[in-house]
This record gives sequence, structure tokens and C-alpha cells, in this order.
Amino acid sequence: MHGHLRMHGSCVSRNEDAILILGPSALGKSDLVLRLLACGFELVADDQVDIDDGIASCPPALAGMLEVRGLGIVRLPYRPRARLALIVELARPAERLPTPRHHPELGLPIVGIDPAAASAPERAALALDCATGRVSQVAGAFAP
Repeated sequence: MHGHLRMHGSCVSRNEDAILILGPSALGKSDLVLRLLACGFELVADDQVDIDDGIASCPPALAGMLEVRGLGIVRLPYRPRARLALIVELARPAERLPTPRHHPELGLPIVGIDPAAASAPERAALALDCATGRVSQVAGAFAP
């Protein structure tokens, strides 16, 4: 993971490990961020994510801002930077038993999560635990 990238997506962190959330506009990136914040994650960036050598941050003009559909843009506490550990691609429906995938430029594991699923925040949190080695997996996206 080298160099600077700016990606259209959102980013949250827990214990200094970050999840980069990618997907088409209006599919639910910001909504999943809002739900992850309720689960103890911290906002890093919404809409635009700067990535430098594997560290995610927010462009200064957007720092701490989150778009909440039906409410507007709110300013929240945020973490200025966090180390990326996982990419969540929003997908409907998500694969039942995915094979391991990695982002070609960032080298990070990728999992597909259906943002409309009630368990989407818990799945993202569990995927982060798998990506960081806190939880092991027998089969699927993080299986050996």
C-alpha cells in the first residue's frame, strides 16, 4: 500500500483498525456508517476518503461530517486517521460463502455485505475481527 489515493466511500474505525466502505451512490454507505457508530465505531470519513500508505483520513473540508438521508449533513466527533484493515463492498445480495478477495491497489481483504440486512453492522464488525486476526474462520472470505 503505497502512495496517495482519494476514494469515493466512507470509513469507520474501532481500536485504531479501519473499515473502508465502498459502493455505488445511494446504496447505503452513510447509513451503514451511522449504524456502525451506534455499535461503538468512530467516524473517520464520509463520502471521500484519503488514503496514504494504508492510513485513512478525511479531506479537511469534510472532516467530521456525515450525510444522514432524511436529516441532512451533521457534524460529529471523528478520528483524524486510522490504519485500514478491511474493505466492505456493499452488495445485494451478499455471497453466502465467499472466496477470499483482496483489493488490487490496497492489498486489503474485501468482503461483500448487504447494507439492507439487519445484521450488516455486526457482519462488518465480525469481518474486521477476522481481518485483524481476533477471530479465526473455517471457511469463507478469511479462510486459510
